[in-house]
Amino acid sequence: MTLTIPDEVRAKAEIYLGDAAGQEKTRLLLHEIGLPSGLLPLRDIIECGYVEETGFVWLKQRRKVDHYFAKADRHVTYGAEVSAVADKGRLKKITGVKAKEMLIWVTLHEICVDDPPQGKLHCKAIGGLSRSFPVEAFEADDGRVVVPRNVGGVGGGGAAAAAGNGNGAAAEAVEKKVEAAAEGEKKAAVAEEGSKGDKDAAGVDGVDKVEEKLKETSTAEQVVQGEAVAAKN
Repeated sequence: MTLTIPDEVRAKAEIYLGDAAGQEKTRLLLHEIGLPSGLLPLRDIIECGYVEETGFVWLKQRRKVDHYFAKADRHVTYGAEVSAVADKGRLKKITGVKAKEMLIWVTLHEICVDDPPQGKLHCKAIGGLSRSFPVEAFEADDGRVVVPRNVGGVGGGGAAAAAGNGNGAAAEAVEKKVEAAAEGEKKAAVAEEGSKGDKDAAGVDGVDKVEEKLKETSTAEQVVQGEAVAAKN
């Protein structure tokens, strides 16, 4: 069965294309809702979509994946298209996920943890069958650490900003240029006034001119620093 995402849903979603972005968003989402990081061991993700308003998430991969959770002694298969509604401590209304129970495959519709946490994860299948396992049995063992941040995405009104866009580095470089330019202008202003006429003729008038020049330089510096702050944001 093909998973069709209506245009109005896509318009509100954060959409991530490619395996790297899809893997990162999937791992981050599980972390944010309090589920173990290895619960969705998908491969070759084509598209990952997430609607923050409703919690609806969908994932499309090139082909279905059969995975064996050794610590739970359970085989689970993930279809080429998987969807669910993410909520605190659970995934509900799941489609595309089946677990092997004895000799048959049962369709899972909800996976959740205890609230308050008791270290157990509960898998509920259509028909009322439920099984509980230690949460750690579904933690990823690849050593990757989830670092919450915006992941580059495309889509409608809920699209995420691209991570690592370089604005921070650019702003820092601008600030350094601002400081250097301002210091140079101050020195130039002092030198210019000090070189006019002899020292006795400059007197108080020369000092006043230097101070006036420094005020103008300070104002220009504030304007450029404002541009640097804007670049940061």
